[in-house]
Parts: sequence; C-alpha cells; structure tokens
Amino acid sequence: QVQLVESGGGLVQAGGSLRLSCAASGRTFSTYGMGWFRQGPGKEREFVARITWSGGRTYYADSVKGRFTISRDNAKNMVYLQMNSLKPEDTAVYYCAAGSVAGGYPNSYESWGQGAQVTVSS
Repeated sequence: QVQLVESGGGLVQAGGSLRLSCAASGRTFSTYGMGWFRQGPGKEREFVARITWSGGRTYYADSVKGRFTISRDNAKNMVYLQMNSLKPEDTAVYYCAAGSVAGGYPNSYESWGQGAQVTVSS
C-alpha cells in the first residue's frame, strides 16, 4: 500500500480554479492507478476522475468533464486535480485514492488520503 496526503483545498468563488495535490509515499506508487473521489454534505462518495499507472489514460465523471484535469508525475510521486470553472455543486471533501484496479468505484482502491475540503461560493 501507499500513504496519501492531499493538499490545495480551500474556498473559491464560482467560476474560479483550484488545484489539488496528492503526495504519495512508497516505492510502488508508479504501479498504481490513481483516482479522485468527492463526498458532499449528506451525499455518498462519488467518482470524479482516474488515471492509469502510466498516465496514458484518464477518465472523468460527466459532471466534471471539460472542467477538471487529472495528471500524475511518477518521478515525484504526485497526483494532481486541476479544477476550473468551479460550481457551488462541486463543494465537497475531495479524496485521493490508489488502487491496483483503480476503477470508477471506491471499492477498487486500497489506499485513501484524509481528504481536502473544497468550498465553492455562489
């Protein structure tokens, strides 16, 4: 497993941008697919974006497609989520996750970060 720590959350006005970072520890980071999930108040955790171990393929939830971009730097053990054109409905705690399967569901990930709060004001 890898240990994950998110950073970069905060408060932003609608239409603004934020970049979340996820720092991973462990020599096997580059073998894991990585994902971002979010959980809004009173809601279940939902898939946002994922990226394959090589960074060659990315996948997005329809709700963020065209606005969010996931990327990774295996040399630095980092994963990023660039969020543009933010909307109030993007308000949530965002979680970074690592998994050998790394699909679109939380149970396909073995390691999770502690979460970063993103609040978008209208």
